[in-house]
Amino acid sequence: MTVIGTGSTGDARESPYPESPARLVALSDGIYAIAMTLLVLDVSIPEGLDAAGFRYEMSQVWPKLGAYALSFAVLGAFWRDQRQILHQVRRADILTVRLTLASLGAAALLPFPTALLSEYGGEQPLAVSCYVATIAVISLLHLALFTSIWRRERLQARPIPDRVGWTTVTEQGAVALLCAASVVIAFAVSPQVALGTWLLSLPLKHAIRWRSRTRRASGAT
Repeated sequence: MTVIGTGSTGDARESPYPESPARLVALSDGIYAIAMTLLVLDVSIPEGLDAAGFRYEMSQVWPKLGAYALSFAVLGAFWRDQRQILHQVRRADILTVRLTLASLGAAALLPFPTALLSEYGGEQPLAVSCYVATIAVISLLHLALFTSIWRRERLQARPIPDRVGWTTVTEQGAVALLCAASVVIAFAVSPQVALGTWLLSLPLKHAIRWRSRTRRASGAT
């Protein structure tokens, strides 16, 4: 029987399941599913309202629905990115496990800044800053996770081309930079402008990915 943490020097640095990232993928699926479900708990209307009160509460629920939809899309994109990263792993060492857990912890936190955004996003710069800062942390942890795999071929299920590597680094780095800029804008200009600045990261990320695919397609012809 193999005892975790014993054995050769090389074995001590490996995760308890060094031959497959399958358990990390399953854990990621579960954490993201729970986080995405928790987002909807902030959307509610009090009981026992009269007609006027009901109409007022309904008018107040739209910002919550908007924040829910936005964060659901964000978590869905991060879940897809993390699965893509982990599917490039042949063996998960301890660094891979730690970075994965750190990114999952940040993703699980997103329902809290989402609630702040829906309640105070239009008025309080700190609410927007907490939201985009959480997204920046997830992006940076994904960047660190991917880079740690990209630069260590022994962990890879298949070789990662440099073009794919640099595209992924550019995507995650661009999101983090726009988040940092949004924090500054939230306090220097306005929370609304800051949120609009961060929203630019969504089309920018897709544009970077589309450009990379176009270049690969043109290079293959």
